[in-house]
Amino acid sequence: MFRLISALVLILACGVTAGCGDDPVAAPVEAPVSVEETFTGTVNILGASSHIFFTERAGQAVVTLESLAPDSAAVVSLIFGTWNGSYCSVVFVKDDATTGTNMIGTASTGSFCVRVADIGRLTEATTYTIKVTHF
Repeated sequence: MFRLISALVLILACGVTAGCGDDPVAAPVEAPVSVEETFTGTVNILGASSHIFFTERAGQAVVTLESLAPDSAAVVSLIFGTWNGSYCSVVFVKDDATTGTNMIGTASTGSFCVRVADIGRLTEATTYTIKVTHF
């Protein structure tokens, strides 16, 4: 009787193991597509300007201050934040940003913003171009 029970347990164990050997075929995963957005505007003395963008996938977000004019060496405050529907809530800030400044952060799916502001360093209205790369 003991041998019969042992044999049945062994057969049952082999059957369960054999049934788990085949892995289901996984659905192909789409590679994330990088999105580039360009924002332009003018920041006045002691003024600020914000731009909103939306991410469809979590991933890295890169904000680049591409140009400032008429003085490419002007210094502004560059802010990367989350957009709550009313204002830009700061995540990263660089108060000494100039042409070529990069900010790299992680963004989840949702609403984000970039903001350029003068914190007392501009001597005239300044136009800018910002490039944001995200998923």
